Amino acid sequence: MSQIKYSKLLFCLLPVVGALTCQYSFSAEREQVNWPYVNTKLKRDPAVEAQIEQLLTKMTIEQKVAQMIQPEIGYLSVEQMRKYGFGSYLNGGNTAPYGDKRADQATWLKYADEMYLASIDSTKDGIAIPTIWGTDAMHGHSNVYGATLFPHNIGLGAAHDVDLIKRIGQATAKEVSATGIEWSFAPTVAVVRDDRWGRTYESYSEDPELVRLYAGSMVTGIQGDIGADFLKGSNRIATAKHFVGDGGTERGVDRGNTLIDEKGLRDIHSAGYFSAINEGVQSVMASFNSWNGKRVHGDKHLLTDVLKNQLGFDGFVVSDWNAHKFVEGCDLEQCAQAINAGVDVIMVPEHFEAFYHNTVKQVKDGVIAESRINDAVRRFLRAKIRWGVFSKSKPSARPESQHPQWLGANEHRTLAREAVRKSLVLLKNNENVLPIKASSRILVAGKGANAINMQAGGWSVSWQGTDNTNSDFPNATSIYAGLQSQVTKAGGKITLSESGEYKTKPDVAIVVIGEEPYAEWFGDIEMLEFQHETKHALALLKKLKADNIPVVTVFLSGRPLWVNKELNASDAFVAAWLPGSEGEGVADVLLTNSEGKAQFDFSGKLSFSWPKYDDQFTLNLKNADYDPLFAYGYGLTYQDKINVPVLSEKTSPKKMVNSDSHPLFVRNLAKNMTWQLADTSTEKVLASGASATSGDKQSLLMQSVNLSYQEDGRGFNWRAQAAVSLSYLEPKQLDSKFSAGYLELKMRIDKAPEQGANLQVMCRENHCLRNIDFSSFSQLMTDKSWHTLAIPLHCDDSGLAEQKITDALRITSQNLSLAIADVALTIKPSNDSLSLTCAK
Repeated sequence: MSQIKYSKLLFCLLPVVGALTCQYSFSAEREQVNWPYVNTKLKRDPAVEAQIEQLLTKMTIEQKVAQMIQPEIGYLSVEQMRKYGFGSYLNGGNTAPYGDKRADQATWLKYADEMYLASIDSTKDGIAIPTIWGTDAMHGHSNVYGATLFPHNIGLGAAHDVDLIKRIGQATAKEVSATGIEWSFAPTVAVVRDDRWGRTYESYSEDPELVRLYAGSMVTGIQGDIGADFLKGSNRIATAKHFVGDGGTERGVDRGNTLIDEKGLRDIHSAGYFSAINEGVQSVMASFNSWNGKRVHGDKHLLTDVLKNQLGFDGFVVSDWNAHKFVEGCDLEQCAQAINAGVDVIMVPEHFEAFYHNTVKQVKDGVIAESRINDAVRRFLRAKIRWGVFSKSKPSARPESQHPQWLGANEHRTLAREAVRKSLVLLKNNENVLPIKASSRILVAGKGANAINMQAGGWSVSWQGTDNTNSDFPNATSIYAGLQSQVTKAGGKITLSESGEYKTKPDVAIVVIGEEPYAEWFGDIEMLEFQHETKHALALLKKLKADNIPVVTVFLSGRPLWVNKELNASDAFVAAWLPGSEGEGVADVLLTNSEGKAQFDFSGKLSFSWPKYDDQFTLNLKNADYDPLFAYGYGLTYQDKINVPVLSEKTSPKKMVNSDSHPLFVRNLAKNMTWQLADTSTEKVLASGASATSGDKQSLLMQSVNLSYQEDGRGFNWRAQAAVSLSYLEPKQLDSKFSAGYLELKMRIDKAPEQGANLQVMCRENHCLRNIDFSSFSQLMTDKSWHTLAIPLHCDDSGLAEQKITDALRITSQNLSLAIADVALTIKPSNDSLSLTCAK
């Protein structure tokens, strides 16, 4: 494999002065960096260009701006599409047609038809340009119930198979086309430098060269080959994302700051864009992160000078979910700066109407030049026309939509199973414990053994993947089910026990452990040690080892983690990454056939270096201090006779955490917390996911809303008498240091209650420390804005705070609509909070 020369990074030594020095140094470097022109294969069609110009001459400013706005289906109505004629729309990771998470193929098509027909209805907006639907088909058509789920990108990277990537792209495009969707927000071509990032599993490798090879191959799989089947038939519009530097943020913080000079940005983080653009990718998604302190969404140098002019990208730039709001001078409802910088299509999930009207005004006022609007619309129309949006009828009538069997097709599952086999990396196989004779007596243990949500990870039916069960993955095969099928056929004995219990001592134990599902932002971690707090998996491994049972560990993870202790407690250790829906691919490699011979050997090789120490956060090939436990490219086979020695289990000192605040629901639920919805006639409903309804399915509705980040708040809508509680799964006594403190939360009241609504805090069953009528919130009742409330906990001497609390927060009403975010116990309130008095 050809090598890429890495540039030496600049480092800031002083927190304040150093940051300014880096900004200055990087700016000085900028003028000297040349980017390659890479759009060498895709030529413009004069007929397409003429059609675009004809359309532009007829379009009003309002119609042009509408093409640039992208709402989300959870907030967009058919009537709004008919009124404005938006150029595109999307479904987020937690939304599906009509709110049905398990919608079938026909339902997706029905929704697509409704939006298509509304978009070409010119009676209200005066124009008939078909809209297109975008979706995050991250590892297969992964948001759709019943779709084939391929291994996440980190596993595909370990396969080192470029042809496999193209075939997966083709299969994914077929499944997307079967639901009537035209546009895929994939592939992710990030080059990850700090594995603590919660999106590490979306990256193929830490090596830019492998990312370059894979990006082009995936784009051709999704879109087709230029000059052959490009954007024809079942092929979809692809998106290379996120431009640029998303994998290089400080401390691996999602949407954080990437400190690197422009040469490093080019040579490390841009490799995937070179091949993707050369293969004709039609869409590039701008990145949430900042580059040396400046938000990429507002960086004209990167989006226009580099991407469009120097690299020669002639497709369109789409923003990420509400990412424009972080650009200086912008908010959710307006962002001329992002459009002027080069963003062509703005992803505005909720606030699309206000954004549309404000953008029209900004164009008419000269804040945004009409020439910039024309350029944006020209680029978007070029991709839509290349795809054939004017020549194709409504989604359900298209030839590719006549194949419902493509969704979860047997041949796609077979391909996914092949990908699982090729992605597995054998890290340890002492005394050649593997392969296991399928005729053996086998114990299968561990939380991940029969949990398809763990092997699928995030971006699987739901965004974070935390609320999924096996029933959300029809036709999928868990790792245990795959093992069971083959062992039974071979005449062996197999037992499933998550806790590792058994009646008859097994010949071998296969223990499936790993990370719980997560996705962007919520998946960021601070420590590399696996289960650094609980070590439940390690205890299970040690228990089985103590019984003299050979232990084979199958590790499910979205990144390399420090697992020295677990490696020491295992005879064999397999990095299985996040294999997706086809768990039997694991059995194919671990088990022999009925004759006792290996069915498939291990072929996977690490595309990410594996840490030797628990503080190796930025462990990357070609680093000056490169010292991995298992180097990039490592991976044993059955021919290797290598025993991994006992590894050091020494850990680094743990960082002290801020004890002045204790989050209960900040971005996500804290441990031991749940939402509880209760109506007057049915059992209480516990909810840890993004949406839920009360037991009677009508009195109270919970759904995700956005405060600072995607879906980091919860909205509640009362239709009848009901209560929502932020509850402890196991009752807990209030920490004494907070007894004189506050419960702080952010609240937005969308519809004020007519009567009888109250908020209670620190409750034990029906007795609460505070009981506050909503009439106390007069400041919140009218402006429908977010406010921070600080509720003192020192107003009551009843001794309740000394008892175990069941509910930290409870709201009861019968006619109310509000949103809640950032609930925490704190010693003193924030400066901007509205502090209630004890009298209220």
